[in-house]
Amino acid sequence: QVQLVESGGGLVQAGGSLRLSCGASGSIFNIYAMGWHRQAPGKQRDMVASITRDGVAIYADSVKGRFTISRDNAKNTVHLQMNSLKPEDTAVYYCYAVYRSTDSTQSSVGWGQGTQVTASS
Repeated sequence: QVQLVESGGGLVQAGGSLRLSCGASGSIFNIYAMGWHRQAPGKQRDMVASITRDGVAIYADSVKGRFTISRDNAKNTVHLQMNSLKPEDTAVYYCYAVYRSTDSTQSSVGWGQGTQVTASS
């Protein structure tokens, strides 16, 4: 079993910055991709950013140039630096990881519990 725990959400004025972090722990054999999704009230959960083990990152068009994803493979952590936040960035942000546990030969997807990000206008 692998657990993901997020931190770093909060309330910030529009134009401000926040940094989200997510750590994975448990019976980890390997973590392939890690990333972030978000879900605003009444909307579907959308991909924000993703990064491979080799550091290849992709971003949603709405956050390109403002958000930066990074990861530390040795610590099984992923971070999301969010700059120039807009009110439309307000959502619950969920960390995820595509991993293989030590007791399986197949990959699985795990999710964190979510952290609230609010950018006020």
